[in-house]
Amino acid sequence: MKYKYNIKNLDCANCAKTIENKLNEDKNIKKAIVNFNSSTVTVETDLKDAFTYIKKIVSEIEPDAILSEDKIKENKNIDIYRIVLGGLIGLIGIVLKLPNYLNTILIIVAYIILIYKTLLTAIKQLRKKVINENFLVTISALGAFALGDSHEGLMVLFLYDLGKVLESMAVNKSRNSVAELMDIKEETSNLKENNKIIVVPTTEIKVGDIIVVKEGERVPLDGTIVKGSSMLDTSALTGESLPISVKVGDNILSGSINKGGLLEVKVTSIYKDSTVNKILELVETATERKTKTEKVVSKYSSKYTLGVIIIALLTATLLPLFTNLTYSESIYKGLTILVISCPCAIAISIPLSYFSGIGASSREGILVKGSNYLDSIKNIKEIAFDKTGTITTGEFYISKINIHNKEYTEDKIMEIFAKGESLSNHPIAKSVLKKYNKEVSHNDIKDFKEVSGKGIEFTYKKDKVKIGNPKYCGIKEESSNIYLTINNSLVADIEIKDEIKSTAKATITKLKNMGIKVHMFTGDSKEKTLEISKELNIEDVNYSMLPSDKYNYLEKLINNKKENTIVAFVGDGINDAPSLASANIGVAISSGTDIANNSASVILMSNNLMGIIYLMKISKKTIRNIKQNLFWAFFYNICMIPIATGIFTKWGINMNPMIAGFAMTISSLTVVFNALRLRKIKLEEE
Repeated sequence: MKYKYNIKNLDCANCAKTIENKLNEDKNIKKAIVNFNSSTVTVETDLKDAFTYIKKIVSEIEPDAILSEDKIKENKNIDIYRIVLGGLIGLIGIVLKLPNYLNTILIIVAYIILIYKTLLTAIKQLRKKVINENFLVTISALGAFALGDSHEGLMVLFLYDLGKVLESMAVNKSRNSVAELMDIKEETSNLKENNKIIVVPTTEIKVGDIIVVKEGERVPLDGTIVKGSSMLDTSALTGESLPISVKVGDNILSGSINKGGLLEVKVTSIYKDSTVNKILELVETATERKTKTEKVVSKYSSKYTLGVIIIALLTATLLPLFTNLTYSESIYKGLTILVISCPCAIAISIPLSYFSGIGASSREGILVKGSNYLDSIKNIKEIAFDKTGTITTGEFYISKINIHNKEYTEDKIMEIFAKGESLSNHPIAKSVLKKYNKEVSHNDIKDFKEVSGKGIEFTYKKDKVKIGNPKYCGIKEESSNIYLTINNSLVADIEIKDEIKSTAKATITKLKNMGIKVHMFTGDSKEKTLEISKELNIEDVNYSMLPSDKYNYLEKLINNKKENTIVAFVGDGINDAPSLASANIGVAISSGTDIANNSASVILMSNNLMGIIYLMKISKKTIRNIKQNLFWAFFYNICMIPIATGIFTKWGINMNPMIAGFAMTISSLTVVFNALRLRKIKLEEE
């Protein structure tokens, strides 16, 4: 069974990783993921009382961490009050000229207030054979106290606790910004039964139920409008700021906000399968799919901590043998190394950057299913587009009417077309009826017959009418037009076009300017495909393709690609699902099918293809951000550790635990705030 819990008071990414490692070492747990960014713990286990078991392990490692089956709100005010109180008491004990015993008491009290949380955590972690920053800071602070530099020990504790609180507040701000955006779940719904409206939990609503959505309310479940019309705010889903108009017969998505009149909606999916739940799950779990960089840094973080301890011990014990330093002075420098080298900055630098990048994409209506995908998108070198519904809108329109029998007017021809097509489910029928734009009567229609993939025939008054492709209508020519014959005589044909999306040309132009090769796949005819490809300037065009043809061609592209290059596929239909799953990066248009969306690595919630350009840019910026953070973290340690050892003392460059504590705090906050910059990247920039 798979369980997901919320966790509170998780102070840093390193703490999260420690818990995750210990859970995965447990023989009763198959797999565990502790997501620091979303404050969640996901476990796979056969244990009956999994929550109690996992809660015990978590509390042993992180005493202040609270596990819950429900959403919980972190309260950092308690920590802030504790830090301020401890800092003030310590300051009084150091600054005011009080009797020595009073100063000593005040400093001890301040020490207890500031260190108890870190000390308790360090002890419990040591029992689990875990050594991290809690241990380093505890040893440094207690060592400073033992050496008679209690004020510096106090400063180390104060700065460490303050840094963790500030870091946590910054991360929570990022969490909350995503959470607010994704606060699209409606706990209750207005169920209509026997002309009465009752409020029930959304999870109890079944497919086929009628729900009422009032003005200002959020649509709780996906469905079809059966009564009413309105304007819907879909910004939380698609990133589109302008409301859309909806009416009877339109499908609407959960998470949208009703900005107009009363709507009655027939539910088409239960909550578990709804758009809003899928989005929430995607955003919450996106950072659980680790990149190679994350795995490497995580693997060596524990070795780094051990290395720091060894350097500190060698400094404390060997310096007096080669210098004029006393053992108390060398121990002092060893303690400084412990503080200066806390791995917080390294631990948080990567996951927070990915979280911020994925969060920024989510706010623009672009859902990335994992940080591993965000990492790969920057390397896209070839991209294949499905045509219908992806490059085009999938909505056909009549571009031209060719009349072959002058006895018939254009109006009469459209009337006959409309009479027949109104009885058909073919996609072209909608375009015919839209063009005719009048009420259709079927009183003079009989013997209607539809031959799938070919056309329709019926009796109109006393005439035999056929509408369909040339072969079906007995026309000896190759064309993608729709023909009309009456009593086997050609009357007219209409040219049908699939409207190209407004953002398609700009997207493809930018992709090509970026050096990316663009392909187009379609099952459509050669004539129509070449017409669109010419307009969009796509050289590699493949038409009359079956789903298997698309898949095989894509596999060929992938197998022929160079190392570290990525082949992407963009599609929307059921027939695109194999290709979306096969591609290195599969990008699905949300207006497409559930199967396509489930097969993809990225979902564009709007029809804006420029989201692909945005993704590539935010991928590059995220990786650049990670490199900046890692460079800073390692540069900081490379510079600071030698200084802490006293190598540069003869040049007047020294460091003590207090300065080290300050530097450590600044280092951690630097990478945090640098990562949070990614949240400001907007789609409009493209």
